[in-house]
Amino acid sequence: MEMLTNRIDIAGRISGITLSHTVFDERFFSAFMEIKRLSGSADVIPVTISEKLIISNNISDGAFARIDGQLRSYNYYLKINNLTENRRSKLIVTAFCKNIFPFDGYVNDVQLDGFVCKKPIFRSTPFGKQITDLLVAVNRNYGKSDYIPVIFWGANALKASELSIGSHIVLSGRIQSREYEKRTPTGESLQKTTYEVSGFKFEQKEP
Repeated sequence: MEMLTNRIDIAGRISGITLSHTVFDERFFSAFMEIKRLSGSADVIPVTISEKLIISNNISDGAFARIDGQLRSYNYYLKINNLTENRRSKLIVTAFCKNIFPFDGYVNDVQLDGFVCKKPIFRSTPFGKQITDLLVAVNRNYGKSDYIPVIFWGANALKASELSIGSHIVLSGRIQSREYEKRTPTGESLQKTTYEVSGFKFEQKEP
């Protein structure tokens, strides 16, 4: 039986469908889903869809669709100075599609049940907004886990900052894309995009 610890319900416009990888002769494609917010801005989320679902539901670039699935993560290893022994990894988060169908509208709902696996980082923005960053490990079948970055704001940020490593939490929120600026050791400024869950609420479960 599938674990009900990780569920996403998202809807928006699909674009950039390209072949990603093959597992046991089944082809998977990567794409992006643009999900507009009430404010009018949009999150552009990476998604992974099997070829069978694309064909059976007639999904193409520009189509509007709704996805039922999970957030998945994996480590992408970067070579530094072309030395394989000198590598660093980057956590990649994607929306893994379990079912997809045509849908005219926007939906962005995430439900996670997992464990805090890194010390919470509490900070304030230059405008005085309080933020706490979490990394939540969500168990998957067959002994696997996905590691999902989560961000809380305001009163929830204060509450989340008091969590300890190993705390069991259940949370709801939305998956968002966020651009930020990163400076290289040479002083060059690079524009980066990160994907995380913006949490609306959470509760801590007793051990």
